[in-house]
Amino acid sequence: MDEANTFGGRLARYARVGSTGVGLAARFAGARLTGGGDAATAAAQLRVALGGLKGPVMKIAQILSTVPGAVPEEFATELSQLQSDAPAMGWPFVRRRMKAELGPEWEAKYATFEHTAAAAASLGQVHRATAHDGRALAAKLQYPDMASAVEADLGQLDVLFGVYRQFDKSIDTALIRGEVANRLREELDYIREAKHLRLYRAMLTGTANVHLPEVLPELSTTRLLTMTWLNGKPLLSFKEASQDDRNRIAETLFRAWYWPLHHYGVIHGDPHLGNYAVRDDLGINLLDFGCVRVFPPRFIGGVVDLFRAIQTKDDALAVDAFERWGFTGLSREIIDTLMIWATFLYGPLLDDRVRRIDDGGSPVDYGRQTAQKVHRRLKELGTVTIPSEFVFMDRAAIGLGGVFMHLRAELNWHRLFGEMIAGFTEDGLAARQGAALAQAGLA
Repeated sequence: MDEANTFGGRLARYARVGSTGVGLAARFAGARLTGGGDAATAAAQLRVALGGLKGPVMKIAQILSTVPGAVPEEFATELSQLQSDAPAMGWPFVRRRMKAELGPEWEAKYATFEHTAAAAASLGQVHRATAHDGRALAAKLQYPDMASAVEADLGQLDVLFGVYRQFDKSIDTALIRGEVANRLREELDYIREAKHLRLYRAMLTGTANVHLPEVLPELSTTRLLTMTWLNGKPLLSFKEASQDDRNRIAETLFRAWYWPLHHYGVIHGDPHLGNYAVRDDLGINLLDFGCVRVFPPRFIGGVVDLFRAIQTKDDALAVDAFERWGFTGLSREIIDTLMIWATFLYGPLLDDRVRRIDDGGSPVDYGRQTAQKVHRRLKELGTVTIPSEFVFMDRAAIGLGGVFMHLRAELNWHRLFGEMIAGFTEDGLAARQGAALAQAGLA
């Protein structure tokens, strides 16, 4: 079955999305430009419209909700509430899709294969299965024609950005669009996701209480990924656990996400609650490695130095860090405004005491007031180009912060972060990164 990006596939997707999802946002953005329409009502309608669609448009919406200024604040608030769950494909579809991936005798390659999906998300669904050696398996099957859906939804994103730029030029969205497009296209390649999983297994070797599935290459293709099944409970089922248990879960998550970032320059870019589960012994299962971002060492050096600049009030080091992040042509006023956002992101890491990640607010609104304040000020000062690396770095920080708020975790984030960056050098990270990527087949 040829599922490459096709004109017919894109046309069908335009018909589904253009009249509801991003097309709706663009029309109401136009109404706002001319002084008509209610932006808050439009944003609520957008969330309802997108909630019934599966595919990349859902991921695009979730990403935009976490990038300060990428869309109007009314839309960001509503989009942040979207969940990735979607109606699953029925068994006739699944049977045809599996035949296309593994051939007409595909069922004989599994000891058992459940007809009903165990989970369904934006790009694919997961079925429980059993290997002939008795291992429990998870078979992740991509929905049909996703390549066309990605390109069509990116086209709708271009429409939205184009209209938005007409009345708000404070954020240059060009690099945001490119970054979203690159990651979405990568997520369609399950062979690449298998390599990401190998990369994480290598990086997290020796990290206590973190578990990752194993890939079965003989039962995997570009659009089918078969892995071992990891038993665990949803993270939110531990919201009422003891404080010690919640703290332990949060600390394990912190190490699982930020050890790869600060030692290898790699981050999991999709901090969705469904992408991890908690085991009976409070260990963490990490799941879904489609969206992984590898950063150049100079960017991670900027992350570490910006922390040190805020800590020591070293303005020159802060400017250098922003430039290594990829910000260019910054005035003093714009730097001061960006420092408001940076101080918010680093705030819990600068505070050497046991505390919650945020002293108030809700997980849904985590960071939103600060982002809106920064965006309003940037609008007054002129256009800022958001570096491509910032998009998923910011998404991960905000998303994981929201998880810690759900858990009401109380930890000394300052000391945890200090352990991560102790002895940091860009050369050391570059050497580790190169070796790990080569081992995973990603170099």
